[in-house]
Amino acid sequence: MKIPVLKTLLCCAILGLGGCASSQVDPSQYSGFLKDYSRLKPAESATGAPVMRWIDPDLKPGQYTRIYIEPSQFYPKPQPTAVISAQTLQSITRYFDTALRRELGKDLTLAQGPGPDTLVVRPAITAVSTSTEGLKPYEVIPIALVAAAVNTAAGGRDQNVEIATEAAFLDADSNRVLAQVVRKGAGKPLENDKTQLALEDVKPVLDGWATDMRMSFEKLRAAK
Repeated sequence: MKIPVLKTLLCCAILGLGGCASSQVDPSQYSGFLKDYSRLKPAESATGAPVMRWIDPDLKPGQYTRIYIEPSQFYPKPQPTAVISAQTLQSITRYFDTALRRELGKDLTLAQGPGPDTLVVRPAITAVSTSTEGLKPYEVIPIALVAAAVNTAAGGRDQNVEIATEAAFLDADSNRVLAQVVRKGAGKPLENDKTQLALEDVKPVLDGWATDMRMSFEKLRAAK
């Protein structure tokens, strides 16, 4: 089974939200979390993963010295299933928040809320499918955690796990959107369609997204 703060932070990280993305998110899979999808264009993240993104051409990265990371959320609100429990859903958003603070806090001052010279990160986890073919628009539950429901005659077949994100970066003073991104990645396959999804199955993707944000910011800072 097979499974790019600020312009680069926004370019790659949001933009680069890393992990093992299998392909670009199709417009039919957009969740509605972002206010305007019309400006998104195909691009590559810092790690070479395909993303859909937009960056304000008037963005001035140097004016931001602090970053406020809003609590990540599922959008739309998910419903637990036999494979994806409410506890797992909660652990995923909590861990994503921790990973973002851990990585971005290495280069930017973490703010407790919006304020002067502050960049706001607004992340969400979105979309879902129950097919081995990949993400499909909201087939079962409205989140990007996927457990394929296909079995073989020999028994349970490995179940694909995919996770997608949509994120916006805003100026804290004006609330102006500076950048947006949509992307997805692949988690650890589940043994079969009865196997419970666990945080460990998607941790590498969440870590990759957060690390990619930091790497993108560092590249931008080094170029200045």
